[in-house]
Parts: sequence; structure tokens; C-alpha cells
Amino acid sequence: PNLWAGVGLVRGGAGTALVGDAATVAERIDEYRRIGIDSFILSGYPHLEEAYRFGELVLPLLPLDHEISTRPTAVNMGPFGETVAGDHRPSALRASQS
Repeated sequence: PNLWAGVGLVRGGAGTALVGDAATVAERIDEYRRIGIDSFILSGYPHLEEAYRFGELVLPLLPLDHEISTRPTAVNMGPFGETVAGDHRPSALRASQS
């Protein structure tokens, strides 16, 4: 349930999508987590808006099994606020910033 296999007809990439309201999608993701799936590749269109929608509506409904990270959020920021190369920095640079 809540799994749509027609997404491949309208765009390339993954061939299935979780659909439904925030509670339904969170419930399905948690069900996958309980059976051992620990990584998900998520996307939506438009990308940025869907990332915010997921973060605001679905993420708060998912159980956290770890503390929330307090890492700085402005690491490796590009000119438009995007993260460049994740949060990985060369060790020499990291040492000089300490």
C-alpha cells in the first residue's frame, strides 16, 4: 500500500514512490526501518520545496534512535547556501580551524 510504481512513466530514475499524507508516508518509512532498511534515497519535485516539505511534515513523525546532531550547519557553504562536498574537510584545514 502507498507504493506507486508509475513514477517511471513520468520521469527517469527510481521506479517507485511512497505516496500519501505525511502520517502515511512516515508510517511506511518506519515500517521499512523496522524490517531492517536503514538508508533511503528520497526525491521529489521541485527538489528544494519537497525537501522542506518532507523535513517539516514527515521527519518529525519518525522516531529518532539517536541524539540530534549539533554540528554547525554552515560548513562548506557555496555562494547560494548549498553544501559543497558534504561536511568533509581536508584534515589540514580542519586542524587549522580548531
